[in-house]
Amino acid sequence: METRVAMLRDQEQQLSQMSHSMQLSSQMTKRTFASSDEDASYSGLYPIIPADLMSVKEILNINNLPRHRTWEILQETLAADEDYHRDKWTRFGNEAEKVELDVIRNQRVLRTRADKLALRKQAEQKSCAHIQFLEKLSRRAPDFAVPLRAHTVWEGMMVKLCCTVQGCPPPTLTWYKDGELLTMSSQPWNYSLQQSFGLSSLEIRRCSPDDAGEYKVVARSPLGEATTFAVLVVNSYRGAVAGSERSQTAASQLQEEAQFDVSFPPTWVKEGSSLTLLCTFPSALLPFQQDVSWFRDGVQLHPSSDVDIETFDNKSSITLWAAHKEHEGVYSARLRTRDGIKEHGAFVYINDASAAVKGGPASPLAVEVSDVNKDYVFLTWQPPSADGASPVEGYYVERCALGQGEWVRCNAHVQKMCHFPVFGLKEGTLYQFRVRAVNQAGAGRPSKATEPVLTSDPLEHTRTMVVKVDRGRTITITKDELEGQVKAPFPPTNVHACEVSDTYVVLSWTEPEPRGREPLTFYVERSLAGRGSWDLASLDLVVSSPRFPVFDLQKETQYHFRVRSINKYGVSDPSEPSAPIALGKPQALPAPPHSVLAVRDTDTSVLLQWKEPNDNTDILGYYLYYSEAGKQDWKTVNNKPLTKTRFTVHGLKTWKEYVFRVKSVSRAGNSRYSDESQPIVVKSALSVPSPPSAIALLLCTGSEMVLGWRAPSSNGGNPVRGYYLDQRETGTETWKEVNVRPAKEKQFKVSNLTSGCFYQFRVFAANMVGVGKPSDASEAFLCEKWTMPEPGCPYDLEFREVRNGSLVLGWATPLYEGRSPVTGYLLEISQGDQLDSWTSLNKKPISETLYKVSGLQAGQTYRLRVSAVNEAGVGPASLPSEPVAAQTRPGTRDIEVGVDDDGFIFLGFEAVEMNDESKFLWSKNYTEPTDAERTKTETRQNRSVLTFTDPSEEDLGLYTVELSDVPQISASYDFTAEDLERLKELSWQVRNPLIALKSGWQVEVSEKGAMRLWLQTESLSDSAELRLICNDREISSTPHRRINFDKAKGLVEILFDQLSQDDEGSYTAQLRDGRAKNQCTLVFVDQKFRETLALADANRREIQRKAGPYFQEYLTWSVNEDCELTIKCKVTNTKKDTTLKWFKEGLEIKEVFYDPTSGISSVSIPQVTKREAGSYRAVVSDGRGQDVSTLELLNDEYDKLLQQLSKQCALSAGPLRIQSTAEGFRLYCALKYYINSLKTSWFFREKRIDQDARTKPGSSMQKVWIDISNPTENDKGKYTLEMFDGKETHKGLFELSGEVFAEALLEHQRLKQLAIAEKNRAKVTKGLPDVVAIMEGKSLCLTCFIDGDPAPEIFWLRNDREIPDQAQFTITKEPKRSSITINKVNTEDSGKYSIFVCNKHGSETADVTVSVYKQGDKPPANAVEMV
Repeated sequence: METRVAMLRDQEQQLSQMSHSMQLSSQMTKRTFASSDEDASYSGLYPIIPADLMSVKEILNINNLPRHRTWEILQETLAADEDYHRDKWTRFGNEAEKVELDVIRNQRVLRTRADKLALRKQAEQKSCAHIQFLEKLSRRAPDFAVPLRAHTVWEGMMVKLCCTVQGCPPPTLTWYKDGELLTMSSQPWNYSLQQSFGLSSLEIRRCSPDDAGEYKVVARSPLGEATTFAVLVVNSYRGAVAGSERSQTAASQLQEEAQFDVSFPPTWVKEGSSLTLLCTFPSALLPFQQDVSWFRDGVQLHPSSDVDIETFDNKSSITLWAAHKEHEGVYSARLRTRDGIKEHGAFVYINDASAAVKGGPASPLAVEVSDVNKDYVFLTWQPPSADGASPVEGYYVERCALGQGEWVRCNAHVQKMCHFPVFGLKEGTLYQFRVRAVNQAGAGRPSKATEPVLTSDPLEHTRTMVVKVDRGRTITITKDELEGQVKAPFPPTNVHACEVSDTYVVLSWTEPEPRGREPLTFYVERSLAGRGSWDLASLDLVVSSPRFPVFDLQKETQYHFRVRSINKYGVSDPSEPSAPIALGKPQALPAPPHSVLAVRDTDTSVLLQWKEPNDNTDILGYYLYYSEAGKQDWKTVNNKPLTKTRFTVHGLKTWKEYVFRVKSVSRAGNSRYSDESQPIVVKSALSVPSPPSAIALLLCTGSEMVLGWRAPSSNGGNPVRGYYLDQRETGTETWKEVNVRPAKEKQFKVSNLTSGCFYQFRVFAANMVGVGKPSDASEAFLCEKWTMPEPGCPYDLEFREVRNGSLVLGWATPLYEGRSPVTGYLLEISQGDQLDSWTSLNKKPISETLYKVSGLQAGQTYRLRVSAVNEAGVGPASLPSEPVAAQTRPGTRDIEVGVDDDGFIFLGFEAVEMNDESKFLWSKNYTEPTDAERTKTETRQNRSVLTFTDPSEEDLGLYTVELSDVPQISASYDFTAEDLERLKELSWQVRNPLIALKSGWQVEVSEKGAMRLWLQTESLSDSAELRLICNDREISSTPHRRINFDKAKGLVEILFDQLSQDDEGSYTAQLRDGRAKNQCTLVFVDQKFRETLALADANRREIQRKAGPYFQEYLTWSVNEDCELTIKCKVTNTKKDTTLKWFKEGLEIKEVFYDPTSGISSVSIPQVTKREAGSYRAVVSDGRGQDVSTLELLNDEYDKLLQQLSKQCALSAGPLRIQSTAEGFRLYCALKYYINSLKTSWFFREKRIDQDARTKPGSSMQKVWIDISNPTENDKGKYTLEMFDGKETHKGLFELSGEVFAEALLEHQRLKQLAIAEKNRAKVTKGLPDVVAIMEGKSLCLTCFIDGDPAPEIFWLRNDREIPDQAQFTITKEPKRSSITINKVNTEDSGKYSIFVCNKHGSETADVTVSVYKQGDKPPANAVEMV
C-alpha cells in the first residue's frame, strides 16, 4: 500500500512540474501537495494540466510558447484544406474534450485519495511525536530509590542484598564484589540474582568468610550512571579462638577509605598558559574510589587533547594545556565515599595575557558559530572585561581555512555588536573563527579560536528517505529522484529577515521544491518599498545557501526582497516579495547594576552582592572590578561574565580597605560602571569558636579537680569570652553541665566530685557570636588526691615567634609542686606525627617558662612537651603541643625600629590577622611589662607603636609583642646600645630639620634681557615663611624688582626687568617651615655680575635688531666636496622691498645668489686664490631698519680656510697610479685641484725621497707626481705619498713590484726607443712658408734647414715629382741645409714645391705653394711676397 501511494504521489508531482514548465493552467480548482514530509496544504489556485491532456484548440492558439514541428505541419495542412477537414477536426476536438474531462475527474479522485493518505500519515506522525515527547518528559537518569544496605551475618547463614533502581529508559544493572565483576556462573549453587520491575536482589545461600567484602551495583543508561554499595561482614563461630582474621577484613577496609587531604585553593593563571590542579588524599584510593570526577561550573570534564586527567595512588590532578577565558569558573573534584559524594571546589581565575599593542584591549571570549550553511555562518561572542587605554570601538572577525594557517579578516569596518554574519565561504571546507577587539590603540589579542566548522548544506539529510524492506534490506530514495523530468527550478518561498541589526540584514528563504535535480544558486533582488523597480542585491556574488547578508542599506528606509533560483538549466521566476524590511535601531548598552554590597568573608576574600538592573532582558552576565580605597587603581576580578548576582572575590590583602564596582555585559557591549560599594576592610567574618582541645588534669584533691585545656585553633574572628564545661561519670551517656557562668581562663576547678570515681569532661568555647562545638571527650580521670613527690605537669603550652628554623615556646608552671618547689623544666621534641619518639632539647633544667628552639628544619612539623623538675625528680610531661611547622607565616612582620615625625624613638609592629577586639601586648624580656612612665603605646587598626619618652640605657633589652587572642602572631627585638646611639642622632636631625634644597641660587638671562635669580627647595607647607636680604637689608617687591614665592613647588624667584649697577651685591634667602629651616646666599659681584649685565644688554639689543629684517644666520664659509668655497648667510623677517647687498673691501659683489623665499644668500668661488682673502660684508635693509653681517677672511681665518681647503683637496685625491715615460716612471695622484698649502712628501720603503738626479717631485693644478729616471730593479718597493693639510696627514700607497713593475719597465723601454728614433729621424727644422708670391721674371730661392743622424737624403719635388737638376733650377745640398733656386720664373713655374728628407729612422716632407704673378698684378693676400 505504501508503494502504491508513493507511485501515485510521484505521478502527481511529475504532472504538476510539467504543467508548470509549460505555464498553462485550467479553470478547475485543485489541492496541491509539496512532499510526503510536509503538511498537506490547500490553496485556491487552479490545477495545472499537462500539455498532452489539453485540447488541440488550446494548444494551436498558444503563440507565446515554442511549437513542435509536428504542430506546424498540422497547422499548414488544416489551412490548405480547412473546409474538407472541418467536420473531422470538430469530432476530434469533441472527443479530446471528453478525454480531458475524464482525466480531470480521475485526477480529482487520485488527489482525494492522496489527501486521505497524507492526512493519515500526518496523524500517525503527530501521534508518534506526542508519544516521543511524553517519553522525553519521563526520561530520568538512573537513581537508586532504595540503596544497598550493609549486613553482618554468621557463617553458614543466608543473606539477600537488595536495591531498587529508577530511571527512564530502564537502566542496566551490573554487580561487583571488591571492585571486580561478580560472575554468577562461577558458583551457581551459591549465588542467585533476580531482577524485575527495578528491583534487583542478590541471594547468597550459605555465607562463608570468602563472601565477606564490598558489594557494588552500577546502574547505567544513556543519561548517566548511579552507584550504590554495601559491606557484608561474615562472623566466624571460631572467632579469635580459631585465629580467623577474615571477619575483621571489612572493618579494616572501612578505616582505609580515602578522604580529601590537601586540595587546590583559588588559583590565578595567565591566558594561554598551562594550569594544573591537584588533590591529595591521606591514604590510597579504594577500588570503588578510583573514578575521581572533575567538573567546571557543574559540567563534567573528560580527557581530551586540551584536558588531561590523572588519578593514581593518593593523588588526582587535572591539567589544562592552554587556559583561555572560557575555562574560567569553579573547578571541583568529586570523590565517592561510603557516606556519599564528597566534593572540593575552588574558583580558577584566568588573567588577561599581555596586550598585543600598548593600550590595546583584551581578547573577546565565547566565540560561537551557529546557522552553518554552504557559504554562510553566524558568529556571536562576548565582549572583554578590559577595554585598555580607551573604550572598545568594535571588533574584527577573522577566519582560517584548516590546513592553510593564514588568518583572513572578514569585515573591512569594525563591527560594534557582538555578532556578525560571515558570507562567501567555500562549501565543504573546515573553518576556524576568532575575534579581536579594537580601540584607539589598535587591535587587541585574538580570542580563542572556535572548533573547526564544516560548511555544508544543513537540509541535505531531509532530502533522503530510507525505506526498509524484507530481510533487513533498505532502499534509499532522494527527493531529486522523485522530481521526474523537471529541469528548471521553481522559485524560493518564505523570503524574510532572520537577523536584523543597525548595520545589516540577513535574509533567509526556503529552497524550492522541486529543485531541478541540479545544484542550486540564487539571485537576490531588492526594491524600495512602494516602487516597482528591482535591482540585483547580490551583484556578482554567488549565493549558494538560503542565507544572504545585506550591508549597504539606508537607515529608516524600507525594502522589499525577492529571490530567484538558478541551476544549469535556467533561472526560475522570482519569489513572492518579502514583507517590508528595514535596518533595526542600534542596540543600547545595558544599564549598570546597582546596590553593590561587600560583606566580610575570610582574611583574603570578600563576598560581593549586587542587584541586576530593571531591564535585564539581554544581559549575558557581569564583570567585577576592585581597587584599594582612595587609589582608583582598578583591576579586573573575572574575565568570564558571571550569571549570578553574588560572588566571592579572592586574592585580597588582609587589613587592606577595598571598594568594588560592577558592569553589565550584553551583545551590545559593556555598561558603564555601577556606583562604588562602601569601603570594606578585608578580614574574616565572625563565627563561633572552634572546639578547644587537649584537656589535662592539673590537680586533684580528692573531691575537686583542676582542669586545663588548649584554646581553640580559631576564635571565629572575635575573642573568646569564656568556656563552659560538661562532665559525666565513666559508663554513663548523659553529660551534665558544670558551670553556668563562663570560665574566663583556660583552667577550671570542678568541685563536688566523688573520690574513687572516673570522670570525663568536655569544653565549649564561646564568643560574641555564640557557643561553639564541644571538644572531644577527655580521657577518664580518677578522682583521687595527689600525694606524689614529683611535681605535676606544666600546661598552657603556646608558640610565639614561629619563623623558618626557630620558634619560642611558653608554658605555665604546674599547679601541683610535689614535696618541694619546682626548680626547672626539661623540654622534649618530636618530629612529624611520631608521638612515641621524643628527643630531649636541654640536658640541664631551665628555670624560665620560655625557651627559644633553634636549628629546626624549615617547613618541617614538630610537637613539643615540657616536664617540671623538683628535688624529688621529674614529674609527668605535659600533653604534647599542637603540631607546628617551623615556617614563617605569609605576611609575617618583624618589629620595626625608627624615629617618628616628632623625633621620638619607637618600636612598631603590624599584625596580618587581627580582630576588632584584639589587643597588642608589649613586654620586656618576655615577662616584664613595659614601664608606663618611660614608654607609651598607641594602636591604630592593625598596627601598634611603642614610643620611648626619654630613651636611655635603662630602656635597653629584649622587647616582645603579641596579640592577646592569637599569641602565635608575635615578634621580638633586641634594643641595643648601638641602636640607641644611632637613633638618638637621627632623633636630633628630625627635631632640628633642614629644608632640603633641590637647587641653590641660579642666574638666568632671558632673550629679552630680563634677569631671573631663583632657587628651589622641597615642597613647603602653606605656613612656610621667606625673608630675602640684599647687602644686609631685607628687600621686598618693587616695580623694578619682583619677588615670587611658590610654596607648593618650593620655588623662590627674584625677577629684574632691567639689570643695573645698583643690583650688584649679596643675596640671601632665609626659609622657615615649622621647625625646619634653611638659608642660601648668592654673591653676585665683580666679574660674574659684569658678565651677566653685558649678556642682558646684548639680549636687549638683539631684540631691537630683530624688529626689522635681520640675519638669522650670519656670514659663514664652507668648502664642499668639489673644493669650492661657499660663503652664505640667511635673513628673515623680510618684505618685498627688503634688499640684500654683498661687499668685499667696500666694493659691491654682483654675482650673488639670493632666494627671498628661504632667505638664503650665497657666493660660490670655484678656485681659491690669494685674491679671495679680505673682508666680506652683507647688508639687509628696508624701511624698518637694517642689519649687517661681516666675515673677516684674513690672517688666522684665512689660514683656517686654506687648511680646510687643503684637507678637502687631500680627501679628493684618487689612488696612486703609474705612468711610463721615455725617461723612466712617473707616480702620480689626481686631485680636484692642488694648492701650495697642501704639503706633499714622497717616501720609498718608509724613507723620505729627496730630489736628486734620478728622482724629481712635481705638481700641477690637478696632479702631484714624482719622476723616477732610468728605473732599475732597485726601484721596486712600496711608495707612499703623504699630504699634510696643516692638521692631519693623508696617505696614498702604491706597491711597485711584480707584474706592475715589469709592464711599466717594458713600456718605458718602448717609449725610450721611440724617443731615440724621434730624435735621430730626418726632419725639416726650419720649414718653408705655406704660400710664396713672386713677380714674373725674377729669381726665387727657397732654403730649408734639416737635421738627422745619419745625414738624411734630400729630394726636391714639384707637384709631387722630383725636380731634375736643370739650368732653370739650381739645387744645393749641405749636411744641415738645402736650397732650390728658380731662375727667371714665369707663370708656368707656379705650383706646389716640396722637400723630402729621409734616413733609416724616418722621413719628413715640407710643402710650399709658389704663385707667379705678372707685373702690375697684385699678389695673393695670403702669400709671402718675395722680392
